[in-house]
Formats: sequence, C-alpha cells, structure tokens
Amino acid sequence: MSSSLKSPPRKPPANPPDGVRPAERLCHTTGALLVLSGLAHLVVFAVDGGPWYGPVSWRKPVTFGLSFGLTLIAVTWVTSYLRIGERLRTVLLLVFAADCVVEVGGITLQAWRRVPSHLDMGTPFDTAVSMVLAVGGGVLVALLTVFAVASFRRRPSGPAGMALAVRSGFAILLVALASGAAMIARGVVLVRSGHQVAAYGSTAPLKPLHGVSLHAVLVLPALAWLLSRTTWSEETRWRVVAAAVGCYAAAVAAAGVWAVLTYR
Repeated sequence: MSSSLKSPPRKPPANPPDGVRPAERLCHTTGALLVLSGLAHLVVFAVDGGPWYGPVSWRKPVTFGLSFGLTLIAVTWVTSYLRIGERLRTVLLLVFAADCVVEVGGITLQAWRRVPSHLDMGTPFDTAVSMVLAVGGGVLVALLTVFAVASFRRRPSGPAGMALAVRSGFAILLVALASGAAMIARGVVLVRSGHQVAAYGSTAPLKPLHGVSLHAVLVLPALAWLLSRTTWSEETRWRVVAAAVGCYAAAVAAAGVWAVLTYR
C-alpha cells in the first residue's frame, strides 16, 4: 500500500489554553456552587432563626455545603500533583463531584423538610435518605483512599514541600474519614437498638476531630504553593511546611484525645 494512503499519526490531545481540563473546570464549578449553597443557607438561618446545634437545624446545609465545596475544589487541585493516569483521575474526580452533590443535596433536602438528615429511620423516605447518605459516605471513603494511596506510591510533583504537604494532607484526611465512619456506625447501632435521641448525641465527641482533620488536604498544599511564590530557599520552604505538618498533626492529636476523654 502506498505511504500516501496511510493514516497520519494521531497527535496527543492538546492541553486547554488555560491549563484547566474540562473535568477539572466542572469540579471547580460544582465546588463553588456547593459553597454558595452553604452561604445561602447561612442567610436562611439569619432570616428564619431556629437552633444552630442539634439534629434539625440550618447548620447542617451551611457547614456541609461549605465543607464539601471546599474539599471538592481542594481535591481537584491537589490531585493534579499526583502521578496517576489522567483518565483514571478524571473518572475518580467526576464520581467524587457527583457524590458531593448527592451528600449536600440530601442534607439540604432534609433541612427544608425539618427532619434529621442522618440516622433518621422514622419513615420509609427518611430511611432511604439516610441510607443514601451512608452509602455516599462509603463511596467518598473509597475514592479518597485511592488518591491517598496514589500519593504514597509515587512521589507527588510540585515545588519544595509540596510532596510532603500532599501526602500529609491525604493521611490526615483519612483520619477525618475514619472518624466520620465511626460516627455513622455508632449512631446506626444506637438507632437500631431503640436509642434515637442518644444516637444524635453520640456524634459530639468525634465532631472536632472530624472537622479539624477534614481540611488538611487544602491547608497544607496551599501553604506549600504560597511559599513557592517567595524568594526563600527550597530547604527553608520545606522546613516551614514540615513545621506546619507537625502543628496540624498536634491539633489532630489534641482533638483525638478530647474525643477519647469525652466518649460516652
């Protein structure tokens, strides 16, 4: 066959002009909308009032919207430093984004219905919502664990201190996932044994640990990125990141000790 009839070699897809791939842009947009949802419900709380704490309050759509939105944006950005296949990363991020929407959506729905979002088995519909949120939590654990393992299998790229920040952020994030799973598991056991009110109170000791450890994956890499904009030497920047990791780990340990001391 003549060489003129052969198909030309396929060129690799070019990166977008702004360096942000469509899946990343979608995740960033989704995360921003979740954050806006949390802020909007803060306004709803200011207008409508009601308790801030407790199983039924506007606190849940506020805090979950902000937390899930920031976490989605952070994970989308931080995973760009991981050495994993781009196609695998894209699939994982899209599933993660969809799961974040489901979690925040279910919690927000129940807040507007004036019923608890978690551990509520009062009606078949409430039971279904609680189970969807629980399954969604399991999916989150699986996805983020895959990213965490990837960060330790191959050294992340990036400026000085970024590899340490990414690995430490994901390691501390696993603590948040474990504490969240423990809260749900203990609550479900209490609900099924007929202690509905106790189930809602049982999560209190672990909430500080869960909250503190949740955002290390954003704070530590952001610090490494900001330090890369300075004129400090790589050794100095690495030491600053290492000190920040130590401080963050100490805060997580303190929250863990408080959880143990207040556990009932």
